[in-house]
Amino acid sequence: MIRSELLQAISAENPELRPDEVEQVVSIFFDEIGKRLADRGRVELRGFGAFSTRGRDARTGRNPRTGEPVDVPPKRVPYFKPGKEMRERLNTD
Repeated sequence: MIRSELLQAISAENPELRPDEVEQVVSIFFDEIGKRLADRGRVELRGFGAFSTRGRDARTGRNPRTGEPVDVPPKRVPYFKPGKEMRERLNTD
């Protein structure tokens, strides 16, 4: 699902909301998750999962074009852990 499909689904389930209101709600939702993760926080959505960040150590990578070694600095990356209900939904046959 892409953002426009999400907006359409929310609009369909909430016809009382104008399209610009739906866009605002979705934007605020994603912005707040991003801000919390940027502050090294955690966002938990019960029944869905939890977003957090994990650290990656510095390493030596390779330039794919030249094969030359490149230093890659340490960084934080987003991580998602699905909740129990989500895992059950994915694994029902």
